[in-house]
Amino acid sequence: MVDRPDTPRARQRLVDRLRQRGICSPRLLHAIQHTPRHKFIEPALRHRAYEDTALPIGRRQTISQPYVVARMTELLLPEGLAPKVLEIGTGSGYQTAILAQLCDWVFSVERIGALKQSAKALLDELGLRNISYLHADGRHGWAANQPYPAILITAALPEVPQALFDQLGVGGRLVAPIGDDEAQMLKVITRTGEGLETETLDPVRFVPMRLGHTP
Repeated sequence: MVDRPDTPRARQRLVDRLRQRGICSPRLLHAIQHTPRHKFIEPALRHRAYEDTALPIGRRQTISQPYVVARMTELLLPEGLAPKVLEIGTGSGYQTAILAQLCDWVFSVERIGALKQSAKALLDELGLRNISYLHADGRHGWAANQPYPAILITAALPEVPQALFDQLGVGGRLVAPIGDDEAQMLKVITRTGEGLETETLDPVRFVPMRLGHTP
């Protein structure tokens, strides 16, 4: 008999692995433990839902590795909570679900209309209603709701567009994978009263951010 993909033991093993890798935030670990990752993955791959690995979701996109989701979230929200976050790249909605449990409101931008719709339907089903969605080119952000204390980019790009820096509030943090198909590094960029400060951290692997938007 094949084990069900979603069991308390499977979720606990995932959280234990994240702790072993240095994820410390109790609120973040609680959110990961109580988020049904298998629901964000197509049925053929659901038996791997609680492995610490990225998985394809179609449209040349992936659901990120849980450790990377946790690492980026912990860097983005050092206090564990935030009034609002701008997320560039809704994707499957898994990262959005984690953010929605740690923020008063998530503003999420997705360039692929079908992904935005499927993510919204699932997140609504899970009762996560503190999310606004925009079908648009993520490079332009979502200016109507600026300034943001936190901006998370979930696709790789050579450099952060100026429009996103313009939407980051003073004291705010932007976390993004910066690089190309060959090499990417996770960076944390903080806006201070004097300008921008950049910290370069871990090597990562994300799908590239593409131009424009599509149905």
